[in-house]
Amino acid sequence: MRQLFLFVSIIFVGILFIFRLFYLQVYTSNEHDLFEDNAIRKVYDYPKRGFIYDRNGELLVANQPSYDVMVIPREVEPLDTLEFCSLLKIDKEQFIKRFNRAKHYSPRLPSVLLSHLSKQDYAALQEKMRKFEGFYIQKRSLRHYQRTIGANVLGDIGEVNTTDLKKDSYYKMGDLKGKQGVEASYEKTLRGVKGIKFIQKDRFNRNIGPYKNSTFDTIPEQGKDITITIDSKLQEYGELLMQNKRGGVIAIEPASGEILAMVAAPTYDPNLLVGRERSKNFIKLRDSIANPLFNRSIQGVYEPGSPFKLMNALVGLQEGVITPNETVTCYAGYKYGNRFMKCHCYIGKRNNMISGIQESCNAYFSTVYRKILDKNSNASEGIDTWSKHAKSFGLGDYLNNDLFVGQKGRIPNRAYYKQVYPKTFYSTYTISNAIGQGEVATTPIQLANMVAAIANRGYYYTPHIIKSIEGETVPDKFTKIKYTSIDKQHFEPVIEGMQQVYKRGTAASLQVKDIDICGKTGTVENFVVIDSVKTQLTDHSIFVAFAPKNDPKIAIAVFVENGYWGSRFAGKIASLMIEKHIKNEITRKDLEEWIIRHSLEDEYAKPYSGEPFRINEYTKLQFVDDSEYKRLKRELKKLQTP
Repeated sequence: MRQLFLFVSIIFVGILFIFRLFYLQVYTSNEHDLFEDNAIRKVYDYPKRGFIYDRNGELLVANQPSYDVMVIPREVEPLDTLEFCSLLKIDKEQFIKRFNRAKHYSPRLPSVLLSHLSKQDYAALQEKMRKFEGFYIQKRSLRHYQRTIGANVLGDIGEVNTTDLKKDSYYKMGDLKGKQGVEASYEKTLRGVKGIKFIQKDRFNRNIGPYKNSTFDTIPEQGKDITITIDSKLQEYGELLMQNKRGGVIAIEPASGEILAMVAAPTYDPNLLVGRERSKNFIKLRDSIANPLFNRSIQGVYEPGSPFKLMNALVGLQEGVITPNETVTCYAGYKYGNRFMKCHCYIGKRNNMISGIQESCNAYFSTVYRKILDKNSNASEGIDTWSKHAKSFGLGDYLNNDLFVGQKGRIPNRAYYKQVYPKTFYSTYTISNAIGQGEVATTPIQLANMVAAIANRGYYYTPHIIKSIEGETVPDKFTKIKYTSIDKQHFEPVIEGMQQVYKRGTAASLQVKDIDICGKTGTVENFVVIDSVKTQLTDHSIFVAFAPKNDPKIAIAVFVENGYWGSRFAGKIASLMIEKHIKNEITRKDLEEWIIRHSLEDEYAKPYSGEPFRINEYTKLQFVDDSEYKRLKRELKKLQTP
């Protein structure tokens, strides 16, 4: 009986083995996954990343060789750890930490042990790599930023994290990808496609040769080159003017929506985030009080101030609540209830729309705003109408551009105010919106886009950074016209008012010979919370403009934090950048000299000084020291050299 049972058991086990072999070799043979086969080693061949050029064909970003020490933990044999660490220039503790991390990721898949070896370290290590089983050197490319400009535009590349690995199976531990700016926005275009070699191993884990004569091997596909819309000369000039200041500058070509310059101040050298020092430098930049990694030109959300009066003028005309020639008397401000909104006009000044824009009259635009909301004796409906018109200019929402990051800003409507004013709602409740303060909030790029729409007399293109992609066309969403809700004829009086700002108004001292510039100054109250106390600091300086009047080539928004008032810092910078773009030279040397001579660093230090301070100390200006002034002058001279 026992013999029979043993015989049957052997037959049964044999049949099981036969069925299992049949299942593995016949039934599932087509599902054989080379990537899961432990007997096959996978070696990736990384492509060169695509180059990035500016709108004039100047190379901005190229590549440089980099060497990574890779490890396959299960293949590592006993080694002289001290010698290996000496070659890698790390200590034993670091080695163990890195090795354990690689082992945790996967004992049988390769991962980076040490990245970005120098050429010298690579040469010294390559000679002795045969002594260290389970380790090998892999070549790949790092970025080389040809200029120190446009850090927030171009971005950088860094090692993928666990989230990246889960989202995209293309990446493996130790791979690099775009982290910010253009590098992130066009990652799939720039990165190319990795090649791979499959190498057969024997039972002793030794390489035999190519798997099936390299039938399944692939060669890498180089990333595509791209051309961005930035004018590197204008970008460099804008960054120079914004040194020792904080804020954002956006310049757009109205006819296409192409971004000519995107300045975020303070900035940094993009090469700081390349190579082995990337992590350390990133932490330093991130933890800096000035926060240079924060792109104020597209992420900074601020009250727009007086430039928003242009919007209220357009909505008032569209809704028929005011005509261009209708006047409003100003009594050095606007009184509503027990409150008084001050103005720079003299008592008894009668302003129509053009002079109201020219003088930036608070009384005029408060009146217009109230008429809009009270048009049908229902402010609740009126504010929704007002809000929809403003949003048609791209305000209060993401512009759906290709810049990877951004902020919505805020254009309030009745639903927004519902919690504060659940039942009754009157136009005076939100009167600050009339002058671009209160609950209205925008980003510099939104203001630049608003001005581009005004320059075009009622339409705009989505602002974008991509001009062309090798072998591809620019996405349709960037070439499709977007119309505002304002009829074309209503733009002319507003544009005339903007031109008078330069001729006789708040920017009269900023005129540039032979260029008809239309602009609007702005001053915004600046409140911050310090030690849980709401504290007022020096006002922000804002300026928006476009030029020339009848054939606009550039629309620009400049925001300078703590810059006192519109024409003091922002207006000067706007005029200089307009002249630089249109003439490719500077005649207003006086404005240029003033801007580089003065700094706002003292203003930014006030909240942290521990000493009492006064806001808007108009007569007190900080000058840069002589060495900084000489450096800036040298940089200006370089820019002027063909």
